[in-house]
Amino acid sequence: METLINWLLAPYSYAFMARGLAAATLVGVVCAVVGTYVVLRGMAFFGDALAHTILPGVAVGYLFSGGERGALFWWALGTALASSFVISAISRRAQIKEDTAIGIIFAGMFALGIAIISTVRSYAVDLSHFLFGDVLGVSAADLIRTAIFGGLVLLAMLAFYKEFLVLSFDPVLAATLRLPVGFLNNLLLALIAVTVAASIQTVGVALVVAMLVTPAATAYLLTNRLPVMMALAAAFAALSGLIGLYLSYYLGIASGAAIVLTATLFFGLVFAIHSLRNAWIAQPVR
Repeated sequence: METLINWLLAPYSYAFMARGLAAATLVGVVCAVVGTYVVLRGMAFFGDALAHTILPGVAVGYLFSGGERGALFWWALGTALASSFVISAISRRAQIKEDTAIGIIFAGMFALGIAIISTVRSYAVDLSHFLFGDVLGVSAADLIRTAIFGGLVLLAMLAFYKEFLVLSFDPVLAATLRLPVGFLNNLLLALIAVTVAASIQTVGVALVVAMLVTPAATAYLLTNRLPVMMALAAAFAALSGLIGLYLSYYLGIASGAAIVLTATLFFGLVFAIHSLRNAWIAQPVR
């Protein structure tokens, strides 16, 4: 028993591991809660696009700030918010579908980011943690910033819970009730943008969409009640962060990848159990 306790506590004798766990838990919970609406409204492509559209903002921020993480976060946040509103404006005014607008902005912004990075060779190394995550490099200031913005996102989700619920399940009813549909849609896009920007350091551009979608999709298989779905998604995300950090520490693999792989494993297990249960219920009685 003592050996097991020592094994469990050993990683957290290091301050950077403790900060990493706190950051992974915070980001996981926020992503999971916001991700429930991403899953219910089929917005996974939007989340993926936002994660990639921040690349030019981060690259330009690096150019002006010299790699200071606080400045890079603000550049990432500004770029994500601007991209989300541009996508919304194009899809609303240009008579093209939202996924087409997303594809246009996604491709253009990502190409711009690659073009900027390619001009300075040192970018490739210095910005790699934004592509693949660097949860073990989270500083106390990073953690405070993540907690503040994550808390604001959760408060907004709570404040507009009923409105988002109606809008997600019955847009016609939302219009009938004269809810500010345009404002609510833009607010949800902004919350996703803030969540993506706050999550980049933990899991990176390449993996942030997984944290938005996978825990929420796992919870979706287990319940049809939104509050329960949010709670289960948050629990799966927090556990993925905890287990992923242990895998990262003891197996020497990238922390962001370990967290996402753990979340994917949870989904695979729940999906298998859900499929077997449905197959058993569907069997004819003899």
